[in-house]
Amino acid sequence: MKQRILITGGAGFLGSHLCDRLVKDGHDVICLDNFFTGSKKNITHLLDKKNFELVRHDITMPIFLEVDRIYNLACPASPVHYQYNPVKTIKTSVMGAINVLGLAKRVKARVLQASTSEVYGDPSVHPQKEEYWGNVNPIGIRSCYDEGKRVAETLFFDYHRQNNVDIRVMRIFNTYGPRMHPNDGRVVSNFIVQALQGKDITIYGDGSQTRSFCYMDDLLEGMVRLMDQESIIGPVNIGNPGEFTIKELAQQVIALTGSASKIIFMPLPSDDPRQRQPDITLAKRALNWQPTIKLEEGLKKTIEYFKNNLE
Repeated sequence: MKQRILITGGAGFLGSHLCDRLVKDGHDVICLDNFFTGSKKNITHLLDKKNFELVRHDITMPIFLEVDRIYNLACPASPVHYQYNPVKTIKTSVMGAINVLGLAKRVKARVLQASTSEVYGDPSVHPQKEEYWGNVNPIGIRSCYDEGKRVAETLFFDYHRQNNVDIRVMRIFNTYGPRMHPNDGRVVSNFIVQALQGKDITIYGDGSQTRSFCYMDDLLEGMVRLMDQESIIGPVNIGNPGEFTIKELAQQVIALTGSASKIIFMPLPSDDPRQRQPDITLAKRALNWQPTIKLEEGLKKTIEYFKNNLE
């Protein structure tokens, strides 16, 4: 059934790919973005589509639209970007959630919150299940993002309980793919850019800390399935449980790019989590979802994108 869908943060890395998918599926898509970290380049190819609209707007301000569904993806998601203006970051998560929930309440739309594995902080439980409450520093340099996303989840569940708003909450684990910002400071884009430019690959810490990397196509499939089903509201972990050390990732990027880059080690930033791996039992059971794209395959596609887009 054709729907009118609002995507906040729709010109960002994940948001633009979601716009692509939902436009292709025949829905009327409204992309909302203030271009703080999003890029017009990511959605230029959609501007001539009859079922696509672009609205320049900051979600910290109320928006009045008639829509059936809302995907709330608006928020800088990399440490470089969210620490650049931490007050703005937490405003985007908290006031943005209030504004999309208010809109959903008024027009009776279903609304999905793109939350994050960062709500688990530096976890003392491994892998992380949805029932785990997390181990988060409320006053650290990453707190503007971690705590902003935690408050957004609180708001979603309170609007659901108090006003019966139709919500979905997904917790996104490390995701990568084409259209990542080359300077966003995230480990996959960092390593690929450094390797392609023949620079030293910088690992923070000793490289033994682990991450689980999900290719964006897999993640978007999980997101759409969560939005389209009726049985659960979440939160649901969506990510790839395949766990790699940061050093293993660096070595794989060097091998796939054929780079002569050397690995160098730098001090670990504060509050950087040691382990990150999703337990996706709930997603498998409730959404019949699990990732299908192996790290090597996803890295090849991402490297190809950066080869063609690095200036």
